[in-house]
Amino acid sequence: MAKPTDIIIQSTELEFLPVETRVPLKFGAETLTSVTCARVKMSVRNTLGDEANGWGETPLSVQWVWPSDITYKIRHEHLKEFCRLLAVEYGELSGSGHAFELGHDFLFGKLPALLEQFNAGKEEAVPWLAALVCASAFDIALHDAFGMVNEVPVYETYGFEYMNRDLSSYLEPVPGIADFENKYPADFLVKSPPEFLPAWHLVGGLDLLDESELTGDEPDDGYPVLLEDWIRRDGLNCLKIKLRGNDAAWDYGRLVRVGGIARRMDVDWLTTDFNCTVMDPIYVNRILDQLLHQHPDIYGRILYVEQPFPYELEDHQMNVRSVSARKPLFMDESAHDWRQVRLGWKLGWTGVALKTCKTQTGALLSLCWAKAHGMTLMVQDLTNPMLAQVPHVLLAAHSGTIMGVETNGMQFYPEASKREAQVHPGIYQRRNGMVNFSTVTGPGFGYRIDEMTIS
Repeated sequence: MAKPTDIIIQSTELEFLPVETRVPLKFGAETLTSVTCARVKMSVRNTLGDEANGWGETPLSVQWVWPSDITYKIRHEHLKEFCRLLAVEYGELSGSGHAFELGHDFLFGKLPALLEQFNAGKEEAVPWLAALVCASAFDIALHDAFGMVNEVPVYETYGFEYMNRDLSSYLEPVPGIADFENKYPADFLVKSPPEFLPAWHLVGGLDLLDESELTGDEPDDGYPVLLEDWIRRDGLNCLKIKLRGNDAAWDYGRLVRVGGIARRMDVDWLTTDFNCTVMDPIYVNRILDQLLHQHPDIYGRILYVEQPFPYELEDHQMNVRSVSARKPLFMDESAHDWRQVRLGWKLGWTGVALKTCKTQTGALLSLCWAKAHGMTLMVQDLTNPMLAQVPHVLLAAHSGTIMGVETNGMQFYPEASKREAQVHPGIYQRRNGMVNFSTVTGPGFGYRIDEMTIS
């Protein structure tokens, strides 16, 4: 039965916001020095006739979503072109319902055919991950609009009161382990989310660790450039270490160096990110085993291992239980949707790294399937600036992660978020190793956009 809170989409507006990094960020074989953020404004009307706007934003991180030998310029333009196509398609979307329901039907019904049509005749197909990232700005705006028009925070809308279908309409459990009948996303969310979360700092492959690496060409903009200075200034207690995945000596040396800094500066937690470049579990196992025998204190600080293997999970169905027996093993790029999470679970992955850039709807479905089957959760960053940071930290707060949230926009382009930081200073800076989102209040995602002034 339809509900008075059900919405229909009236229109969408899309704009692109260019952002330059203050220091480069390395993704596998490529380096990011700028990013384009897709920002969407979506207008909706509910059954009662009320109207409101919702906002969504995602950085189109070309190097992460589409690793390729094709030039950056071509890939970048293809992603922008696909966003323009989505603006038309979302604006013409028929039907009514909860944002989750409309989002699911578009993502799992219409998006695959749109991508196939878009890719026809192209030198190289736009990957599914890239399509999800483009769609995420629209999907986030849809959820925000639902909350805004019904004057309720987004995370209070994921139960029976607002939704027309339970999770059994979307998810297939493993028999004997889970049951989604009469279950809603609200049943898998944290009941009383915290206002503070531990913040993970990204140690990129090009990041400087100590004074011996200074060249004199570093930015002089008032922000740290050395890892040790970041730790001191922000009180960091969690470091995510980017590795190469195809150079074991470099990866091991990097772990030892960063681990030594962590030990000296009382940083408790580390995680390793091999960026999908490892082709055999033995590679990871040897590094972990060597670390265990030679530096057991550093090994003990590693909380989990993130996505060492190629993200095309169906094409690379390797048994990864030997890795997850050593450390919790989290899917990231592979976790496109709950079906990929299910495949990963069968192959021995033990955790899922959620990202709002793969859509709010998809993140919630993966969250519910993973929790129902005993998998641990994390929320990882796509170096989210500006509005993109708000849904990102809210997902972490409501998910119940293994440890806080990764957040690194303040490392790479802190000035980009000055306007949003006027209202929400605690989520655009890290203090005492934490982010504070107590200011994120009100309907929708709690952006409070009307209070933001042009800087």
